[in-house]
Amino acid sequence: MPATAIEIMTIGAYLAVMVAVGLVMRRFNRNVSDYFRNGCQGTWWLVGSSAFMSSFSAWTFTGAAGVAFESGWTVSIIFLGNALGFFLNFLFLAAWFRQLRAITVPEIIRARFGPITQQAYAWFSVPTAVLYASLQLYGLALFTSAVFNLELQAVIIGVGVVVLIYSVIGGSWAVMSADFLQTIILLPLTVLMAFLCLKEVGGIGGFLSMIHERGLADDFAMIQESGRYPLNEYTWVWAAAMFLQIGFSSNSMISASRYFSVKDGREARKAALLGGVLMLLGTLIWFIPPMTARLLYETQVNGVPIDKPAEAAYAIASQRLLPTGMAGLMVVAMFAATMSSMDAGLNRCAAVFTQDIYPPLSRIARRNLFTGKKLLLLGQGFSLMLGVLIILLAVYFSRVQGYGIFKLMLNIGAMLGIPLATPMFLSLFIRKAPGWSALFSVGCGLVPSFMSGVAAQEWSFQDKVFINTGVGVAGFLLTMPFWAMSTQAYRDRVARFFKTMHTPVDFAREVGVDTDLSQLKIIGVFAMVIGGLIGLLALAPNPLSGRLEILSVAGSVALIGLLLAWCGWTSANPKHATHRNRDTPASSTGEITVDSGQP
Repeated sequence: MPATAIEIMTIGAYLAVMVAVGLVMRRFNRNVSDYFRNGCQGTWWLVGSSAFMSSFSAWTFTGAAGVAFESGWTVSIIFLGNALGFFLNFLFLAAWFRQLRAITVPEIIRARFGPITQQAYAWFSVPTAVLYASLQLYGLALFTSAVFNLELQAVIIGVGVVVLIYSVIGGSWAVMSADFLQTIILLPLTVLMAFLCLKEVGGIGGFLSMIHERGLADDFAMIQESGRYPLNEYTWVWAAAMFLQIGFSSNSMISASRYFSVKDGREARKAALLGGVLMLLGTLIWFIPPMTARLLYETQVNGVPIDKPAEAAYAIASQRLLPTGMAGLMVVAMFAATMSSMDAGLNRCAAVFTQDIYPPLSRIARRNLFTGKKLLLLGQGFSLMLGVLIILLAVYFSRVQGYGIFKLMLNIGAMLGIPLATPMFLSLFIRKAPGWSALFSVGCGLVPSFMSGVAAQEWSFQDKVFINTGVGVAGFLLTMPFWAMSTQAYRDRVARFFKTMHTPVDFAREVGVDTDLSQLKIIGVFAMVIGGLIGLLALAPNPLSGRLEILSVAGSVALIGLLLAWCGWTSANPKHATHRNRDTPASSTGEITVDSGQP
C-alpha cells in the first residue's frame, strides 16, 4: 500500500513526540546515576513497561508473525518463555538485582569475579550490542520499505536519528519514558487488530472452525510431531530447549540492568510482574492476525515481494482490516518495537564505557580527564558516537545484497548467548567458585558452539541449547574444588557481593526523596497529547465503525494519560513536593555500592 499523506503525517508526528520526550526528560539528569539508571528513582510502572518493550523488536510482527502464518501457535512458546522469565524475576531475582546497587552489569560482574572477568564482558558487550542494534534497524527498514512502500535508507536514518536524539539528550529517563508511551500505543492497537481479525472470521468459535475446515489444525498446533519440520522444530524437546535458553538469559546477571533504575527491591518485583503480565497478554493477541491472514489472505501474503512473504502476514492483515489512516499507526507500532530495544541498548553501552571501560584506560594513561559531572558529558558523547555508528552500519547492511550477514550474525548471537549467560546465572546461587570460574565456563561452552558452526551437518536448535548449557554448567562446577585455593581477599569480595545482594534497599537513606509525582504528571501529559493526535485520525474518511475503532485506541491512550496526570496533580503528600539535590551523586546520599573499582 503506498504511503499516503495521512500515514506520513502520523509517522512524523510520532517521531516528533519521541524527540520532545528527550528534550523534556533531560531536566532530570544531573549526574551519571541519573543519566544511566534514573537516579534509582524510576517507578515500577515506568521500569516494568520499559523492560517489557525492550525484550522484543519488530521481529515479533515480521519474522515471528511469519512463523505464526505457517505454523500457528508454535511461535508463542518463545514469548511464553519470556513471560515465564519475568515471573521468575518477580519471585525474587528482580529484588536481588536492584539490591546489587550498580549502574552497569560489568560492575556486578567485577564485584562477583574480579576485574579480569569484568573487562572481558565489558569489551564484548559493547560491539555486539552495536551490531545487533544496527541489524534490528536494518531489518525494520527493509520490511517497512517492502511492505509499506517507505524508502529504505530514509527509514534507517530517520528512526536512527530520532532514537539518537532522545537517548543522548534524555538518557535513561527519556528511554524509559519513551518505552512507556510506546507500550500504551502498541497494546491497544494490537488488541484492536486481534478483535478485528476475530470479528472477520466470526469470533473465537468461527476462528477455530475455519482452522479445522481449512485442514490447518495440525499445522497450527502449538506442539508439533517429531519429523514434521526440519531439525525437529516446534516439538516438545524444542520447546523445552527454548524455555531453558530464555530462562538462563532472562534470569542471569546479564539481564540485571532491567531493574537498576527502580527505587527498591519491592518496586523491582512489581516491575517484573508488570512485564510478565504484558508479555502474556501480547502472546495471546499478537499471533491471531497472521493466522487470520493464512485463513483469509493467503494469496495476497504470498504475493509480497520479499524473501519470505509469510513475514508480511501481520502487515497484510492490518492493511485489510484497519480503518483508513491507521496503517501509519501500525508502522509506528513496528517502529516502537525496534526503537525500544535500540534505545535501551544504546544507553547501557554508554554506561558500560563510562563506568567500566574508561576508568581502567585512564589509569593506564595516568590521566583522568573526566570526573564528577564531566562523566555525564563523556556518557552523552559516547552515546552520540555509538548512535552514529549504528546508523552507518545499518546503511551499510542495506547496500549488501541478500540476508547472508543478517542471518549469520543472528546465528552467532544464538551460539554465544548461552555460554555467556550460564555462569552469570549459576554464580547467583553458588558461592564457592574461584574468580576464573566464569571465564572457564564460557570457554567450555564456546567449544560446542564452534563445533556446531563448522560441522558438515547443521545442528538443531535443541542440540545447541542442551549441549552448550550442559558443557557450560559442567565447566563451572568443575572449578568449584579450586575455591579452597582462592585468596582471602577474593573470598571477602564474594561475601560482600552476596551480603549486598540480599540487603534490602533503604530508599529514604540511600537515594532520597522520590520524583513519582513529576513522572506521573509529565508522562501523563505526553500520553494525553498522543491520544489526542491519534484521535485526529478519526477525521479521515471512514464509516462510523472505523471512526469508533480509531477513537477506541485514542481513548485508551488518553485515558491512561489522564489517570497518570490526575494521580500526580491530586496527591497531597508533602514529601513528594520537593526533590533532593540531584546534583549530589546517589552514593553521597548514603547508597551502598558494590566494589566496582572506580577511581
